[in-house]
Amino acid sequence: MKLFLMPWPWRLLLAVALGALAGWASQAHLFWQQDEHVYDRLVGGWDYPPDDRLALVAIDERSLQQLGQWPWPRGTHARLLDRLREAGVRRVALDLMFPEPDRKDGSQDAQLAAAIKRSGNVVLPVLAAAASDEAVPEELLPVPVLAAVADGLAHTDIEVDGDGVARGLYLKAGVGSAYWPALGLALNGGSGPIPGLVDPAPETVSPYQWRRDNYVRLRYAGPPGTFPQVSYIDVLEGRLPPGLLRDRLVIVGMTASGIAPRLLTPTSREYWMSGTEYQANVASMLLGGHVILPLRPPVQLAAVFVLVALCALGMTQRRLSPWLVAVLSLVLPLLLSAMLLRGFNLWFAPAAAIGGALLTLLGWGLWQLRYWRRQANRDPLTGLANRMRFEEALQLEYEAARRSGRPLSLALIDLDNFKHYNDTFGHHIGDLVLQQTAEMIGELARRPRDLAARFGGDEFALILPDTGSEGAVQLVEALVARVRQAGVAVGKGRQARISVTVGLASIVPDVDGLPAQLFRDADASLYQAKAAGRDGYRVAD
Repeated sequence: MKLFLMPWPWRLLLAVALGALAGWASQAHLFWQQDEHVYDRLVGGWDYPPDDRLALVAIDERSLQQLGQWPWPRGTHARLLDRLREAGVRRVALDLMFPEPDRKDGSQDAQLAAAIKRSGNVVLPVLAAAASDEAVPEELLPVPVLAAVADGLAHTDIEVDGDGVARGLYLKAGVGSAYWPALGLALNGGSGPIPGLVDPAPETVSPYQWRRDNYVRLRYAGPPGTFPQVSYIDVLEGRLPPGLLRDRLVIVGMTASGIAPRLLTPTSREYWMSGTEYQANVASMLLGGHVILPLRPPVQLAAVFVLVALCALGMTQRRLSPWLVAVLSLVLPLLLSAMLLRGFNLWFAPAAAIGGALLTLLGWGLWQLRYWRRQANRDPLTGLANRMRFEEALQLEYEAARRSGRPLSLALIDLDNFKHYNDTFGHHIGDLVLQQTAEMIGELARRPRDLAARFGGDEFALILPDTGSEGAVQLVEALVARVRQAGVAVGKGRQARISVTVGLASIVPDVDGLPAQLFRDADASLYQAKAAGRDGYRVAD
């Protein structure tokens, strides 16, 4: 039967099973690479004007050439902070690590601490590090003299996906508990509720692990070079126009190649982005309300489940075109993902839904191929095997009987006076007679290798492997008697009597025998039975 003729409970069960399988695949992130490819396509060119309150003070190649080899004395950074304070900046994120005291000159730490205190608006970074993959991670904090005077501490953990692209980040992180805000969040003050997917089980992991919370997708303002930058050396030497940095949120960090961390982003696969620009994008995204939130796992699962289940139900509907359902099933997840992303800043990963739809379409195609192949060997009116299938089966069973030395029987069956039913009662009664007779003949083919066939207008056949003459005669006698007792309703309480004539031949094939000889013997017996008055049978000698 066709797939769309499947009973309703089975169709519903199939839809639920396929939807659940696709939902599991979505939660297991089996298609994460395909999802990220779609994501990159959707957000790669989705720029927005960067927040004009942000500015970068870049430790670039020109600054390195004039100030010498890195690292520089901490007193140099102290002078920079004083310059920024004089320029009237609102807040500074000093994206530089100071995990150990200056061993060459202890006064350097004091100078930097004094400058941080004078500014009163400096955020310093925290980073998680471990000596090896097995070691417990440690928080690399600024030295106490600096941490004590900082306006805040923030983590600079950058989330990089398995393909090396930075698409998202955790707005909070820390060892044992996620208490440090991200640097971009701390730069703008971090007021108000923090967005992002929260950790569903914050107390179930070891307190010695680096914990992360409030995951968001990062929407980039543009490719590298989008944010305005000034050179570290120009700020230090006071070469900036007055008022350029007034009331700005400033990130001080490395951009020089060779020492600056470099990242790939969805905005560009050809140009690297520095870690400082990454932090500027985080701050700009939060300031402008451009945060992209992934759907919560239950919502993601439900969306995938519904899309795939609807696809399965649509493919099993009689009234819907399977090709239309196929196109919609493959396009809808992409449209939904694009609509949620561009319209509501929500990320729906569509690959599992598309994969589930493809699996459904593949199953439907295989089912249809099986159905078409079966129909190619079936008589459309009666459902019995057609003549092509009959001839193929007779050849195979004849060869099998020759190899095994077992008997093979063939019965050729004619419906008596069939033209009379068509001429007297109409073709619809004639079809009904054929169907009813075929049903009774088909019931005799009880074993897996038995075959009932219709190979002519009112001509039927019955192949009975491993059956001798005596067993075949019993079946034929039962058939003749049953058909004789049956009748076909022709209206107004009237019954039309029907009967069949059968020619039977049984043989144990020898080496030189052919299936055509068995057919001729059965056909000759059929004509003998017809000559004897029909409504009976004859057995070939």
